[in-house]
Amino acid sequence: MREVATAVGYGSAMTDLTGKTVAIIATDFFEEAELVRPRDALREAGATVVVHSTGTDPIQAVEGDTSPTQKVEVDGTLDDLDVASVDAVVVPGGTVNADRIRTEPRAQEIVRQALAAGKPTAVICHGPWLLVSAGLAEGRRLTSYASLADDVRNAGGTWVDEEVVVDGSLITSRDPDDLPAFIAALEKALQNALA
Repeated sequence: MREVATAVGYGSAMTDLTGKTVAIIATDFFEEAELVRPRDALREAGATVVVHSTGTDPIQAVEGDTSPTQKVEVDGTLDDLDVASVDAVVVPGGTVNADRIRTEPRAQEIVRQALAAGKPTAVICHGPWLLVSAGLAEGRRLTSYASLADDVRNAGGTWVDEEVVVDGSLITSRDPDDLPAFIAALEKALQNALA
């Protein structure tokens, strides 16, 4: 199954997301691959991708939660993000990033608004902590980094160990190894979404 998901992967020539806008929300110490790979694949497919954070300074990426890598430019703050102006929202993981963003009321409101509007909301690794804190895990079937399973269950969600889980407009994955399936599911949801 993983090989099939990888084969259809991301950035395929058949995917055309021209005219779609995707917002990625993150803070310092996000897991690099979980922001950079979706961003680059979506841009390659023609989408406009914007990054919003708690401030306007570039945000620090890490690999494996502990090794700093590159800094990523941001396009605006969380307060600047108008959910009505985007077609999807992506929340990368990274333990520190996820722990910080989950306590941001505006980040919680962004994912609430996106899901309420039926917009694809793709959340990976430790990112589902934001869903828990926003009260959005209850009644949902989702996955995350394995250590969040109890948090998801305690918040009323059904946690499953699968590379990508699609529950309505919510897309979740476990870790960077799942990125091909995660990105493919997001691209498919964007293609199927109304313009």
